[in-house]
Amino acid sequence: MRVHRRDAATLRRGLQSWQAEGLLDPSQAKVLDGAIEIAPFNWKGLARYSFLAALACLVTAVASVFADEAVMALIERVLSTSHVLRCLALAFIAAAVYAAGLRLRRRHPERVYSGEAVLFLGVVATAAALAELGAALDDGSGRVSGLFLLAAVLYAGLGYLWQSKLIWLFALLSLGSYMGTETGYLSGWGAYYLGMNFPMRFVLFGGVLIATAAGMARTARLEFLTRTTLVVGLLNLFIALWLMSIFGNYGDVDSWYNARQIEFFHWSLLFALAAIAAIYHGLRTDNPTTRGFGLTFLFINLYTRYFEFFWDAAPKAVFFVILAASFWALGHKAETIWNLGRDRHDDT
Repeated sequence: MRVHRRDAATLRRGLQSWQAEGLLDPSQAKVLDGAIEIAPFNWKGLARYSFLAALACLVTAVASVFADEAVMALIERVLSTSHVLRCLALAFIAAAVYAAGLRLRRRHPERVYSGEAVLFLGVVATAAALAELGAALDDGSGRVSGLFLLAAVLYAGLGYLWQSKLIWLFALLSLGSYMGTETGYLSGWGAYYLGMNFPMRFVLFGGVLIATAAGMARTARLEFLTRTTLVVGLLNLFIALWLMSIFGNYGDVDSWYNARQIEFFHWSLLFALAAIAAIYHGLRTDNPTTRGFGLTFLFINLYTRYFEFFWDAAPKAVFFVILAASFWALGHKAETIWNLGRDRHDDT
């Protein structure tokens, strides 16, 4: 049994107490004491957050560079070159960074986070190269969706070939950006595309990603991408449904303001049903991802409806009483589950 040092001390005191009371003989107590192992420091978590901090510091350093006048003058001279040359230079940098990241992963496969951090720098360089490509090919139409589609294809291919969930995440984000900008362009940047406003389009987009994740789970070669795809799909679906429950399928403020509250009820109901379905799926399949999303957004739905219907009419104290009751119920449920484990142990 691997436990923290403080828990190990508690267990050993218990063993000594049971041995003194005659509930354990010395040989049994010795065997149980030998089964207690002190959990080591969480170096994995430290590595993860250290690399995140390193990337944040790198971004800060880049921002600080732009505050230096001499460096800015040099950057201006570099930027005076053509967009094509800058695109090629950034593409070369991205290829070099990807090569370094892959070499690091091959030589040191245990260094997961350092390898992903290097690949992230390659993702940023690729995005910069695509931005320069877009500037070089700009015809004044304002149609940038093609760049997002190209980014999605590149990131998806790289993420699959190199089995990188991080790059695959950027592929999904680029695909969502493509869907939003392409439908926006085709609708003349109006409110509706095929009768759907932006949130409703992302409800469908999230549903497609969730269905894709379900298919990936049944395919051995794509199974490692399942959870990333599912999380992005659930985020798109539930955030879009939450917006739909507030604004409906309206595309301008005046129409939304003049609408009756009852017109949004079916969206709130759909939002609740989707959350309940996610909870049911999570409980039935023991999937913490769908269960967690369902519980979180079910509470968000309930509290949003409270603000809509009762915030102005009811005393503000009522809201906090409801909030306290919710946390009390959650704590009571957790305590009950904890006590079940204790009772089972006591019975033995």
